[in-house]
Amino acid sequence: MILRSFLLALGQIGDPKFRKVLALGVLLSFALLVAAYALLLWGIQAMTGETVSIPLIGEVRWLDDLLGFASFIFMMVLSFFLMVPVASAITSMFLDDVAQAVEEEHYPLLPPAPKVPFGDALRDTINYLGVLIGANAIAFVIAAVAFLAFPPAWPLIFYGLNGFLLGREYFTLAAMRRIGRERAIALRQRHRGTIWLAGVLMALPLSIPLVGLVIPILGAATFTHIFHALNDTRRG
Repeated sequence: MILRSFLLALGQIGDPKFRKVLALGVLLSFALLVAAYALLLWGIQAMTGETVSIPLIGEVRWLDDLLGFASFIFMMVLSFFLMVPVASAITSMFLDDVAQAVEEEHYPLLPPAPKVPFGDALRDTINYLGVLIGANAIAFVIAAVAFLAFPPAWPLIFYGLNGFLLGREYFTLAAMRRIGRERAIALRQRHRGTIWLAGVLMALPLSIPLVGLVIPILGAATFTHIFHALNDTRRG
């Protein structure tokens, strides 16, 4: 079921609605990270009282150069961990479009699902982003400590945690469009093992540059198929 759902989602990756959500997610995520970097530079400038430049752009004094280079490296490392979670969270705002495209293509006999109010989608996105970043920050610290004693712990923690969060969020968002939040949570709890495994499979490509940015779209589509499969099984 999981593999079939993923292959169906992958086969629809060229859908215009998929491309629209991908573009919005990437652009908004990039804008957010640029804003965060600008805020970091402003903080450095406020502490040093001097202008800070981005490395390789113009000549600056050694202190500015050092701080600018350090901040640039810091943001590059941070973006590696945050770009996909941020894109994932922002994409969840537009999950309705992805799920609708999936249902129009594969479940044409279903009645139209009620639109999720923008305020509700924004609230869920902010909550999910906070949980995702907070959990990954804690996991990063734990994994860094665990790595010293047991190096294989790092990928286990990263993929296990993100698989859990991805599965939990995307399945709930896909299901609540059709059966409401309470029933969606109940269905998710009954099939937590399947949903966690599917989430881990979605999380595996997260560390691959560029490919990881497509995962939120594929995840949303995949979990829409998984929801319909599990919901049909439950009714049967």
